[in-house]
Amino acid sequence: MFKDSKIVICGVGNVGATTAYTIVNQGLCEQLVLIDINKDKAYAEALDMSHAIHFMNRNMKVWSGDYSDCKDADVVILTASAPMPKDSHDRLEMLKPSLTIIGSIVKSVMASGFNGIFVVISNPVDIMTYYTWRISGLPKNQVIGSGTNLDSARLCYELGKMYNLDSKSVHAYVMGEHGDSEVISWGTATIGGKKVENVLLDNASRTKDTTKEKLRKETVEAGWDIFNRKGNTSYGIAASVTAICKSILFNENAIYPVSVDIQGQYGIHDVFISVPTIIDKNGAREIVEIKLREDELQALQKSAALMKEFYPELEKTL
Repeated sequence: MFKDSKIVICGVGNVGATTAYTIVNQGLCEQLVLIDINKDKAYAEALDMSHAIHFMNRNMKVWSGDYSDCKDADVVILTASAPMPKDSHDRLEMLKPSLTIIGSIVKSVMASGFNGIFVVISNPVDIMTYYTWRISGLPKNQVIGSGTNLDSARLCYELGKMYNLDSKSVHAYVMGEHGDSEVISWGTATIGGKKVENVLLDNASRTKDTTKEKLRKETVEAGWDIFNRKGNTSYGIAASVTAICKSILFNENAIYPVSVDIQGQYGIHDVFISVPTIIDKNGAREIVEIKLREDELQALQKSAALMKEFYPELEKTL
């Protein structure tokens, strides 16, 4: 029997609305439901997008709903979080006020009978993904954080720009925390099959004073550069999450660096951080354990340890 695919987005601010429109623009599912504490905002966004569908390639049903709509959803996307403290450059400062918000939403979603896949965007995303898993009680493969998927795209963009290339010709993974401790796997990074490190060396005139550490720093700070100038980042994360949802709904088995539970891979246990992961209709199908250099592995383990430090405080709220 044919089953309509259904996505629910909880939180229809800049990120949630942009994600919704990206999903509509790509005709990703049959049904899209928007939920927000501001019911008028959710209603207006849904109606506006419904009008836009007239010009799209695929008919879809978009409406503003409530948590009961999550019961038969394939994917629930969590975008809601507390506002970023003014002049802050630390996603972890959002942690305490965001816990209450996410906790309430996840409990409401689960009360509907939801048994699909959570895709978490809310920052700090690695900690919020763990928290979502703990509250939901779902199997770990059904809880995925957007993690460093966008950071990886930002790195590929910068490398592509340096050499006037399509960023999709660059293959590089940013791993670990979506934040200051994130790690780049330079040993596996390639451009057209050639190691990025060799490209940097062989193209000194175009590479100029760019170093691997400078590229890592630019990747970490790219989101803040956008945030400081327009108050949010929306298009990149919307496209990133839509790609993750597409791999789930279409059973693509695509590999993305997303925040998932690590169980022994890379010498790391019981923590949600980003590593390359195969994503299929069941969620996080399998972690791809790539060969990291010793310094990269140690940095990844350090990043995981940093995230795990927050878990005892989270447990107190459960």
